[in-house]
Amino acid sequence: MTPVHDLGAASPTRRRAALLRFATEVGDWAAIGIALAQISMPLAIAVVLASVAIPTVYATPGDKPQPLIPVPGWVTLAILAATMAGGVVAAWIAWPWWGALALSALTAASLVAELPRWRWLLTAKMPASRPSSDH
Repeated sequence: MTPVHDLGAASPTRRRAALLRFATEVGDWAAIGIALAQISMPLAIAVVLASVAIPTVYATPGDKPQPLIPVPGWVTLAILAATMAGGVVAAWIAWPWWGALALSALTAASLVAELPRWRWLLTAKMPASRPSSDH
């Protein structure tokens, strides 16, 4: 397996960080959906689907294999930060205090575990585009 960054994709540290990030994202999506469902169910569904789709479509080369639409690292970082911040805020709006506190703690743990990746993303640039071979 090709290393993604200085920790390497296969490292145990990287796997733990990815597990924490995934658990945090699931919590974020749930909190965002529940908070927005109080306003509009179609809005809640649309925003949660967008929260899942955007990081799937837009990714930094080297962070994910073969991104559909390559973006610089800071864009991936902004997407992650927006999802995490939105999830925590939504949890404090829509959930009981203990649920919001649990998601906040999970998010903090995920942020700490993801710091090496986030540092790498801040320095990741777009690869030079190759000339088209179409004639």
